[in-house]
Amino acid sequence: MNVSVLFEMQRELDAKIRHQHSLEHENLAQRKTLALLVELGELANETRCFKFWSTKAPSDKQVILEEYVDGIHFILSLGIEYQYEKQTVLDLKSGSRDVTLTHQFLMVYDSISLFDKQPSLNSYLTVFGEYLYLGEMLGFTAEDVEKAYLLKNEINHERQQKGY
Repeated sequence: MNVSVLFEMQRELDAKIRHQHSLEHENLAQRKTLALLVELGELANETRCFKFWSTKAPSDKQVILEEYVDGIHFILSLGIEYQYEKQTVLDLKSGSRDVTLTHQFLMVYDSISLFDKQPSLNSYLTVFGEYLYLGEMLGFTAEDVEKAYLLKNEINHERQQKGY
């Protein structure tokens, strides 16, 4: 995954949103953090991994990927907010843990909470790494994520033009 290209695309979208909504001088870190948590919840809801009381199947893989990519947008945006994009080097430990999907969602929640309380490059990289590991557990390749991000970024630009 070419994260520097994704950061540049996100920077362009963020600038458009800040300008259109007169937010150039506002710190949006907490709002972006909450948005990320909400997106993570929406993603969990689509996977249904925690719904032990239900027999309904998870949403289609494409729907789950679209929700997953929404989180990537906010993770990138937070990296830009804290000026970490040039320092973001992802060291993925593919398949390095034996945890359930529900547990990994909780790991991501915990890492976001820690980042909110103690924003640092290390805690940011932990959020990104945990989220990417979640994506791997969901069966997504780096190529899947990048392709879906590009498509959703285009949709987000269109939404801004239409006053979304």
